[in-house]
Amino acid sequence: MALCRFGLGICIYIFLSRLTQKLKPMAEGAHKLAIFRGLLKFKSNVQKIWGVLIFLSIVTTVEVALGIIKPDFLMNYFLSMKLLNWIFIILTLVKAYYIAWDFMHVRDERGSLQGAIVLPLIILIPYLIFILILEADYIFEVMNSGFVSWNF
Repeated sequence: MALCRFGLGICIYIFLSRLTQKLKPMAEGAHKLAIFRGLLKFKSNVQKIWGVLIFLSIVTTVEVALGIIKPDFLMNYFLSMKLLNWIFIILTLVKAYYIAWDFMHVRDERGSLQGAIVLPLIILIPYLIFILILEADYIFEVMNSGFVSWNF
């Protein structure tokens, strides 16, 4: 019985030592310290986090400012929605991309996992936007033509 425990201990020790040897190269260069495809590089992870946070804050400030000001030239329609709404959708997707890519460390994963995360979103988001446009246009036309009254 003691021999089995000793053998199991050796197996676990060998497994853990091999695992740590494989993880050392990943730990040394685990986090990339550049954003915007290498245009802006930082010296530490803390600086990178602050850089991404400032970028996300700027995008949010632009969204809020556009929501408050609502410029007249953005009130024109494009594909049954106002241009301002399209800008909100695009800026929200940009923020979601950077939150996932930098804060959730998707950038540091292997290409197959990145594809498994990003590819369904590339398919799902345009589909949801299509449903949004189609259903909103239908409801507007039904309510506008007078068959159903605006009771909500």
